[in-house]
This record gives sequence, C-alpha cells and structure tokens, in this order.
Amino acid sequence: MERKKQKSRLSALFQKMSNKVTKATGSPYAFLIALTVVIVWAITGPIFGFSDTWQLVINTGTTIITFLMVFIIQQSQNKDTVAMHLKLNELIASHERASNRLVDIEDLTDEELEKIKKFYIKLSDLAAKEGDVNTSHSLSEAENVHEFKRTKTGK
Repeated sequence: MERKKQKSRLSALFQKMSNKVTKATGSPYAFLIALTVVIVWAITGPIFGFSDTWQLVINTGTTIITFLMVFIIQQSQNKDTVAMHLKLNELIASHERASNRLVDIEDLTDEELEKIKKFYIKLSDLAAKEGDVNTSHSLSEAENVHEFKRTKTGK
C-alpha cells in the first residue's frame, strides 16, 4: 500500500513538473534563450580556436537537454492523447446512431482495427455512390442505415 502511495506521489510530481516544463519550453522566451546560447557559443568559437572542447560543450549540452525533453514531451503527449480519447468517447457515446464499438477503440489489436477499417471502407464506397456530401452512415448498420436514409430523403 505504501509503495502504491509513493508511486502515485512520484507520478503526480512528475506530472506537475512536466506541465510546467512543457509550458516553459514551448514559450517564445525559451526559444530566445536557446537562440542566445547558440549565438554566444558561435561567437566564442574564434576565442577558443574552434577547439574540440568548444564543440563538445554545445554537443553535450544539446544532447542532455534533448534526452531529458524526450520524457517530458512524451508525458505531455500521453496526457493529451488520453484527454482526446475521452472527449471522442463522450461524443460517440452521446450520439444515438454512433457505434459504441468505437469507444476505447485504441485498445483493440491491429487485426481488430483492420476489420473495422474494412467497414469504413464499405461506408465510404456507399457514400461515394450517393454523390451527396450530406449523407452519412453508421458503422453498425451500414447497409440498413444507408437504405433508411435513402428512403427518408426520397432518393
């Protein structure tokens, strides 16, 4: 139990830090600071005779920053992805004709996703035959809904 609390605290701390670092590094000020560092480094080149040590300073600094930023960016992207999936799930669940099979679709296997993709290709083919951009179709009842909508519009 104590280990779970520690993990939760660590996760919450990392999330807070990640949010702050992501906002800070995505700002114009961060870009200006990075640009200034590169310009200062370039100007000091002649002073240090463009030595290997001079080159190593910028290479090491950028490598370390890039390495650390990978984890920060991934954390931020994971959070954004989960939030987007939840929003899409809400939209799917709230629409009476939407297929609930699409809720949490990101957890399906590649083979299951391929099967669903084939349904959408079929829907696309049906819609293409319509020639009307206002006609849409449900995954669950592609052909039935297609016929229902055709009779409703009188086409």
